[in-house]
Amino acid sequence: MMEQNFNKSDVVVALDIGTTKICAIAGRRNKHGKIEVLGFGKVASEGVLRGVVSNIEKTVNAISEAVASAQRSAGKEFRVVHVGIAGQHIKSLQHRGILTRDNDHTEISQRDIDRLVSDMYKLVLPPGDKILHVIPQEYTVDNEQGIIDPIGMSGIRLEANFHIITGQISASNNIYRCVERTGLKVSNMTLEPIASAAAVLSEEEKEAGVALVDMGGGTTDITIFADGIIRHTAVVPLGGNVITKDIKEGCTVMAQQAEKLKVRFGSALSEEVYDNRIITIPGLRGRDHKEISEKNLAHIIQARVEEILDYVLWEIRRSGYERKLIAGIVLTGGGALLNHIDKLTEYHTGMSTRVGVPVEHLAHGYHEQLGSPIYATGIGLLMKGLEDLEAGLVYQEEPVPQQVEADEEDEMMGGKWYEQLFRRTKEWFEAEPDSEF
Repeated sequence: MMEQNFNKSDVVVALDIGTTKICAIAGRRNKHGKIEVLGFGKVASEGVLRGVVSNIEKTVNAISEAVASAQRSAGKEFRVVHVGIAGQHIKSLQHRGILTRDNDHTEISQRDIDRLVSDMYKLVLPPGDKILHVIPQEYTVDNEQGIIDPIGMSGIRLEANFHIITGQISASNNIYRCVERTGLKVSNMTLEPIASAAAVLSEEEKEAGVALVDMGGGTTDITIFADGIIRHTAVVPLGGNVITKDIKEGCTVMAQQAEKLKVRFGSALSEEVYDNRIITIPGLRGRDHKEISEKNLAHIIQARVEEILDYVLWEIRRSGYERKLIAGIVLTGGGALLNHIDKLTEYHTGMSTRVGVPVEHLAHGYHEQLGSPIYATGIGLLMKGLEDLEAGLVYQEEPVPQQVEADEEDEMMGGKWYEQLFRRTKEWFEAEPDSEF
């Protein structure tokens, strides 16, 4: 375990609420700019379906268990968490904003950009939806197009294209409700694919053009970058759980057995299975055992993975960046642990592919478990939480309850401390002299 001489105020706790797991990671930034993971906990998730909370009670219990585990390993109690949101309800749209400035002699400032962004939050959305993120694409200043950073320029008319990500209000409210029922507070909420991208993509890849494919248990999230900017986001409502379901039905085994078959013997590319070993599965209640060939198992897995990749390819083409992704595809999430899935992705899409692990931003000495794609979202949320904290956008401690307690103490004393001091001083001077003197 790492050194424990840290302040509570500089520690951030990230909470990844997924379909198959709920993970809490506590960390801080060290003097070299790297992230020290002080504690983490992971438990199975039973109350989340396709990235959306479906059972409040089960999710609350799992969050409590994961956070308690992180607290034990960190040796500290936490009150505030930075959470992620995902699910097939996530949608994206493009919109253009225009700001007419009063004076063309003054330079465009961050305040002008903030006004443009705040205007986007006023967009009329379908009932039940809310805006999660507003991401500027490029700016236009007095008809001069393609400007990435207009701050410092002069002009009257400032325009911008925005990529806007929306989600259901009920989905985010359920996350808030689950977290608050555990006695914690939510400092901020981040779209999970954006967090995963922060953890596993390099700046060069984002600049060159890359598609991040986060294959979770319930959904597959796609985030496309070009010129260092998010250009497209999408959610495919298929993930690792449907592969397990196919194995269960195709091999007529129990769900737990199907998951173990996928993890221990599964391959996304049947051509890579040379030995074709026979896997024996115990029968139920004295029934005969089942025998499954490794090759047949790979055929079942490959068929479903290819279907997921078809959706991914369709989204990439819909974005208009199919031929602009110089860095190809980066796979992450639990699905990226399937053997040979990177090879299948290359064959199926024709794009260079690698598996992304979230270790680039971690300080030396991190637990080896964290060097897995399944922790990409959790590490990314931790990074986003630290960035928000350093920018002064969130606070680790809740100032309101502390202020309320101080006010109550003042009232018990009869008013504010300085009023008390003045009144008592006045009473002392006006008091009758003691008879003993």
